Amino acid sequence: MSQEEKIKENLISKFSYLDNSINLVRPRRISIEVGLDNFLAVFAYLAKDMQFSHLCTITGLDEQERLGFIYHLAGAGGVMINLKTSVPKAKPLIKSVTAYFPGAEIYERELVDLFGAKVEGLPPGHRYPLTDDWPAGQHPLRKDWRPNPDIGKEAGKDA
Repeated sequence: MSQEEKIKENLISKFSYLDNSINLVRPRRISIEVGLDNFLAVFAYLAKDMQFSHLCTITGLDEQERLGFIYHLAGAGGVMINLKTSVPKAKPLIKSVTAYFPGAEIYERELVDLFGAKVEGLPPGHRYPLTDDWPAGQHPLRKDWRPNPDIGKEAGKDA
């Protein structure tokens, strides 16, 4: 049995609802899709109990009516897990994972700025990557976003 199959078996024994949600993409690559209500339990188990000890990044996706978030976790032996969850675009609330990976803060700020996600538990801080004077409600990686031609002009810049 491959290490990917062992990981899959371990996860299914702990979380039976993942039975049809785990995809062994190729050697050392596993993809898992989980509902938001179960996301944090699976994430915590991977990070604490299965030693997926490195959060590489978080990818945001605009999926029309939903926003998707893929958490890329690396573990021993070079195995990478892409753990995906999604939320309705109208209520884009997710929980912070900074308790497990303090460095997740920068990725979560990107989700806030670029997609309009609300990250519960994200510590206060500066915006990233957009400037503090970027207009509220303008999230440039949403598919329905249209640039405001006046952005930047108030400072004498060309838009």
